[in-house]
Amino acid sequence: MIQVANLTKTFKDPKRGAVHAVDHISFQVRNGEIFGLLGPNGAGKTTALRLLATVMRPSEGTAVLGGYDILREPEAVRRQIGFLSGDMGLYLRLTARETLTFFGRLHGLNGAPLKARIGELLARLDMEKFADTQVDKLSTGMRQRVAIARTLVADPPILILDEPASGLDVPAARVIEEFIIEAQKTGKAIILSTHVMEEAEYLCDRIAVIHQGQIKIVGTMAELRAATGKERLRAIFLSLLGLEALERKAPHAS
Repeated sequence: MIQVANLTKTFKDPKRGAVHAVDHISFQVRNGEIFGLLGPNGAGKTTALRLLATVMRPSEGTAVLGGYDILREPEAVRRQIGFLSGDMGLYLRLTARETLTFFGRLHGLNGAPLKARIGELLARLDMEKFADTQVDKLSTGMRQRVAIARTLVADPPILILDEPASGLDVPAARVIEEFIIEAQKTGKAIILSTHVMEEAEYLCDRIAVIHQGQIKIVGTMAELRAATGKERLRAIFLSLLGLEALERKAPHAS
């Protein structure tokens, strides 16, 4: 469903010169798979996702999503994906229900099918009690659920999720994690960006560790353990980044 080949984004910095925010990364994501993109802040995760979502244009390389090339067919790519960005992409003066109605109509949904889809999302994401409240009056967790629902209103086959549980308490994060798992079971291809080890280890079928714009390794947890000799994802991650001393200082951390 997703094929990424040598994807690169280079920025010009007056002091540092050429900076490779994303540096020739390649990977594939299958239908029904949650693919984790794990890295520290500034590793290139968000830039990579913006390239895949056609928000930015790559300097080199390309990607094919749902059979469409991000360079040649960006509009077709956008019809295949639901993209959750870090800024949520919400209009504060709209209610949750109005938000879903607005984005549903942008995707060509109307009438009874749109109403039914909104009702389904409100129920599945436990949003019914605040469906008619303006977004600017909602908590962070509630807004994040609205953003997830907005991403899914057109039922796209591909989801690109940038830190979907960032800043949420455990109950709110759990609701979103369960919904991601449900989306996977319907056959969607999902890219999940995170820097939370527990989230990646729990949700992802395969994980790519990215650092300084480059992918250090891609594999299942079993493959990552075999490659590094480490058991927990935190230890694997620190080993790949050359930061094993931090693990030795906190041997009992997850």
